[in-house]
Amino acid sequence: MPVPAAGRGEAAAPGGALPPLTGRRDIARAVVRDAVRHVVFTQPPGADAETSALLALFARYGCRVWLVDGGAAAGNLWRRATGHDHLWGFSVRPLHSAGHRPVARAVKRVIDTALAALALVFAAPVMAVCALAVRIADGPGVIFRQERVGLDGEPFTLLKFRTLCPVDEHESATRWNVAFDRRMSTTGSVLRRTSLDELPQLWNVLRGDMSLVGPRPERPYFVARFSRAHPGYQARHRMPAGITGLAQIHGLRGDTSIEERARFDNHYIETWSPWQDVCILARTAASLFRLGGS
Repeated sequence: MPVPAAGRGEAAAPGGALPPLTGRRDIARAVVRDAVRHVVFTQPPGADAETSALLALFARYGCRVWLVDGGAAAGNLWRRATGHDHLWGFSVRPLHSAGHRPVARAVKRVIDTALAALALVFAAPVMAVCALAVRIADGPGVIFRQERVGLDGEPFTLLKFRTLCPVDEHESATRWNVAFDRRMSTTGSVLRRTSLDELPQLWNVLRGDMSLVGPRPERPYFVARFSRAHPGYQARHRMPAGITGLAQIHGLRGDTSIEERARFDNHYIETWSPWQDVCILARTAASLFRLGGS
């Protein structure tokens, strides 16, 4: 998708040519209408407010942003990634926002690994009690495994304490919120209401499948469904999935607005900082034993 300079008018396109996009509103409309997934800059984007707003818009709708190779350095707002790629026959380089450079990802990963390892040590007695309770109440198969979608849309196996036995794999993959399912035992209900069923995901964090803080991962069936219904939903996968997130501490869990969740998740990604993660973790810990499943 070619992007003209912001605010610069253009003459009407000749017959058969692509119509010019003369402003941010036109560009936003085209991104949504045509399900744009790639945006190519022929010159490095500047650091002005209008370009910053455009780049945020592209990120919000999950567009990958490219710079035709050979341009100058892209300034401080967006950084050029290493390595060449090709798009429609042109040599291009991907552009990463300053908040999502490899260094920032590395910092987040180091923090995740250290805190998850520490949390596993301190949570081990609680996890042992939970596992024993599930085994006594519901029989063998303490850990529930389910495919979820993580960073860049890649699937991974999420771990939880089992709170319910689905009828079959189809029900497991396609049934929405089961917080009030009558088949759930008292043990399963307590684990879900207190979010203790999520503790095994600390192992997902150690393995690198997830982060402590990030958008909550969803099943592939619902990712496809929500991505069609909500243009900003797919953009959530720019960041590793998390055990908790900005949407969750604002009460968006269980059967709540998917559009609102996506809005909070994308805001978190676009404004990420280590301090924000600390604040979210602190608020999550404070509300761990409140009622309401995730």
